[in-house]
Parts: sequence; structure tokens; C-alpha cells
Amino acid sequence: MMRGITAAAKAKKAAATAGSVRDKSGKSGKAPGQPSLEDFVALRDYTGALTLLEFRLKCQDGDTKNLLLWIGYCAFHLGNFKRAEEAYRELLDAHEVTNAVYLYIACCYFYQQMFEESEKIAEKGPDDALKIRLLFNIAHRTADENKLMTYHQKLKDKKEDQLSLAAVHYLRSHHQEATDIYKRLLLENRDDLALNVYVAMCYYKLDYYDVSLEILAVYLQSHPESPIGINLKACNHFRLYNGKAAEAELKILSDKGVNIQANELIRHNMVVFSNGEQALQVLPGIVDSIPEARLNLIIYYLRHNSVNEAFELVRDLEPATPQEYIIKGVVHATIGQRNTNREHLKMAQQCFQLVGTSAHECDTIPG
Repeated sequence: MMRGITAAAKAKKAAATAGSVRDKSGKSGKAPGQPSLEDFVALRDYTGALTLLEFRLKCQDGDTKNLLLWIGYCAFHLGNFKRAEEAYRELLDAHEVTNAVYLYIACCYFYQQMFEESEKIAEKGPDDALKIRLLFNIAHRTADENKLMTYHQKLKDKKEDQLSLAAVHYLRSHHQEATDIYKRLLLENRDDLALNVYVAMCYYKLDYYDVSLEILAVYLQSHPESPIGINLKACNHFRLYNGKAAEAELKILSDKGVNIQANELIRHNMVVFSNGEQALQVLPGIVDSIPEARLNLIIYYLRHNSVNEAFELVRDLEPATPQEYIIKGVVHATIGQRNTNREHLKMAQQCFQLVGTSAHECDTIPG
């Protein structure tokens, strides 16, 4: 549910490089009665901004270099990392730009799960804080503990670095450590409402659903149509009540015109809330982008007695969270009991013991 590299850091870098949203002639590209690029960006309407930018680029209305920088920026914030990558590639090929653009491309690769390519091209970028955060997150994703510790030691006591550290703690299921960092940052940055979402996500993972909802409400009061905020609220309602209550929360988004089918995370959660309805239509296509999708597809196969299909999904799974260890253990235990196979039973026992003896999990329900 949480990304590893802080979007704020990337946004600041891109904005600093792009400069003004006006072209070199001083024009904003705004027709009478129409919103300008400044208006779209101020409202965080990156779809509108990108549409305007692409139109201006096609019509050659404005400085091409500046337009491409802003196309990369807006596409990145929309989650269209391929388009952002293309814009930055075009800048490198046809324009004189700083080597910071290599880091922007590396960030695009990172979010496309292309970690090896991301690390390689990031090395061409400047040795700055963004590069360290990016390589730190790549080390986590590639399970390179030596590099992880190396870049961890290079992180500073600055907001962006601490956000990145907290995100990696979260992704490694060190939710209490992540909570401590986010709460400290929230005390120091009261106006940064997004920090309330991060704290709420941590409390959700710690099974404090009522606390999560209370903290999340602060953010939703200012951003009542936030898909991320409403999705988290729905997840809490699912845990506290049932799938119907969760679906009712997501319906608020669709009633306001939000295309929830375009959001992979929400589509995934709709399958969960509906007790597996349309699982085979939705989950297989997102198992590589949403880790929980693989786990929920395995659960679906187990519930429908498709043990072989479940095993194919779990065969190459390298568990990193208690849930992954437990589900892998369940699959091996099912096969072991069905076929009287001691190797599978032994593997299941190892998975369960690793969770039960973990210092982080021994006192939790999974542990």
C-alpha cells in the first residue's frame, strides 16, 4: 500500500529542474476562459495538466524542453511511469539537460519493477540525496542486505530521507518502527496532512483499526475524494465489520465519478471485499505489481481446491512478510498431507516456525 521512494522528493527534483510552467516567451499556454497549467498543477489535476501539455507539444506551442520536463513530472505523478520515462529519454537524446534526468529515468524504472536497470542508470546521476534514497530502496527490493545497510548509513535526519526509511521499515513489516518515524515527522510538520495517512496505514497494519480511522479522518476532512484515503477507510471497515461495509465506502468514489476500475489497488480490494468474486479476472494480471494479489490468488485457489495452481504461485515465492510465510506454509502443508509427502510437511513446519519465533511476530495473532 505504500511506495518506497518518497514522491515528495521526486516532485521537488522535477519541479526544480523544470522551472516555470510558462514557456520562454512568457506565455502560460492558456486560452481565454480555460484553466492554465499552473491551475492544473496547483489542484494536483495531473490528468488535466498532462492532456494540456501533450496538446501543446503536438502543436509545438511552447519550449519543447520545458514541456517535456513537465510531461515527465505529471505522467510520473499519475503513475504513468512509461510515458514519464519516454519524456525523459527524449530530453536526453535531443536536449541539453543536467544528469539529474538519469535519476528521473531510474525512478521510472523502479516503479516499473525494473530494479536492475534502475540501479544501473542511477549510477549516471549526481551523487545527491535522491540517488541515495533510490539505491536504498532498490537494495530492499532486491534483498541485498549489505547494500541496504550501506545506504541506510548514508541517510540524513531530513524529512525526505526519514520518509524513505520509514517506508522501507513498513515494507519489511517493521510497522512499529515506521510508526515512530511518521509520528515524529507529523509532530514536526503539522501541515503535511499526508503524514496522517502514513500513520493510519501503520496502525492498520498493527491491527488498531479504530485508531487508524481516527487519524485518517484528519486527512479525509481536507481531501474527502482521495482514492487512497477512502480505500484505506474501506480496508479498516472490512476488518472491523464486513465486505459490504467496505464496498459501501468505495461506492462513494464511483458516485463522485472516480473510475475505480482504473486503479489496480482498488480493483484488487474489491475482489477481497466481495469474497473472491472476479478473482480470476482481476488478480492474475496484477500479481507482479501488488504483492497481496499473489497471496489472495493463492488463497482463492486453496478455497476452490486448486492446490496445484496454488503451488505454482508459491513455488518461487521468497517470503518476506509473516503473511507470505504463513501462506507458503499452508500450501506446503496441504500438499504434504494430501500426498503424505514429508518434504512438503518439513517446509511447512519451517515457515510456521519462522513466524512463531520472530521477535516482531511472537506476540501477534499471526505469530
